[in-house]
Amino acid sequence: MVYFRGMALLSVSGIYNEGNANFSVKDVNFTQEPAQNIAIAGETGSGKTTLLKMIAGLIEPSAGEIRFENNKILGPNDRLIPGHPGIGYLSQYFELRNNYWVHDLLEMSNKLTEEEADNLYSICQIDHLTGRRTNQLSGGEKQRIALARLLTGSPKLLLLDEPFSNLDGVHKRTIKQVIHDLGEKMNISFIMVSHDALDVLSWAHTILVMKDGQVIQQGTPQQVYQQPFNEYCAGLFGDYNLIDCGKASSFSALKGFDLNKRKLLIRPEQFAITASAKNAVEGIVQQILYWGSYSTVDVLVDTQVIRVKTAGQKLTVGSRLFLSLQADPVWSFNE
Repeated sequence: MVYFRGMALLSVSGIYNEGNANFSVKDVNFTQEPAQNIAIAGETGSGKTTLLKMIAGLIEPSAGEIRFENNKILGPNDRLIPGHPGIGYLSQYFELRNNYWVHDLLEMSNKLTEEEADNLYSICQIDHLTGRRTNQLSGGEKQRIALARLLTGSPKLLLLDEPFSNLDGVHKRTIKQVIHDLGEKMNISFIMVSHDALDVLSWAHTILVMKDGQVIQQGTPQQVYQQPFNEYCAGLFGDYNLIDCGKASSFSALKGFDLNKRKLLIRPEQFAITASAKNAVEGIVQQILYWGSYSTVDVLVDTQVIRVKTAGQKLTVGSRLFLSLQADPVWSFNE
C-alpha cells in the first residue's frame, strides 16, 4: 500500500520520559501519515518500548505532546482506564485468558458486524480456531487471536512491540503475511518495534533508529541501510565493512574509492569477486561461511579483513582473489 502525505494521523512533539535515574526517552519528534508503516529499531534499552507505550497512552510523558487525529493522547494520569480510542497496542508479553473458548474471548470486545468479524478472522488466519479453547493453541495462534481481539475494536493505528519474537519460522511467516494483509485490506497504519533488520527493511516506509532514548536517524529503509548515520546504525541492519582510509592504500585502485575520507562503509554485497586485476584489489581468503542462498567470505586486504557476500563461486581458504566495487556508492564517515 502506498501512503499519501496530507494531514498527519499521528504527531509526536518533543516527548520526554524520565526513568529512575535518567531520561529513557529524550526529545522525540515525528509524524505519521495514514497508511504509513513506521518501524522503530535500536538496541535493548534504547527506549523503543517506552515510546510505543506513550503513544498508546499507557505511560505518561514527562514533557511534550502526542496527538492522534489532532486529539491529544492522554496518559494514565488523566484517564481511569489507560489507552486511546482508535489505537491498539499489542505487547510482546500479551496474554489470553486460560481455558476460554476462542469465540467467547473474541466477542468480549467485538464492535463489528458478523460479516466484518468473519472477514477479520479470515485475514488474521484464525477462522479455523474459533471453536478451540485457548489452552489448545500454539504461541503463534494465540498471538494472532490476541491481534484479532484488538482489531474487533476497529483501531486505525496498531502498535506492535516485537511481534516476531519467540516465533518459529512458520508462525513468523504467517504473522508477517497477516500484518501485510491488514494494512492492504483494512487500511490500518502500523508502528512496529523489532530487533531484526530483515523484519523491517522490506516492510517499513520509514525507520526511526533509537539510541539512549533519542532518535538518532530517521529515513527510508534504503537511507538507513545504505547511508547510516554512524557505525551503531550500520550494525543494526546487517554486516558492514568499515575501512580506515589511512591504512588502505591498496584500495585506491577501486573505482569510486576516496582515500581523502577518514572511514568508508561498504556493505558485503557491494563487493564483487572478479578474475581481473583492473579496478580491483588483491586479497587472501581467510574464512568461508555458507548460508544457503549465499556465502560470506572474509578476505584479508592489506591489514584489514573485508567481508564479501557472494553466491556460486567455488573458493578455498588461503586462495587469492580480486575484489572490485559494484555500481552502488560507498558511504563515508568523517567522525
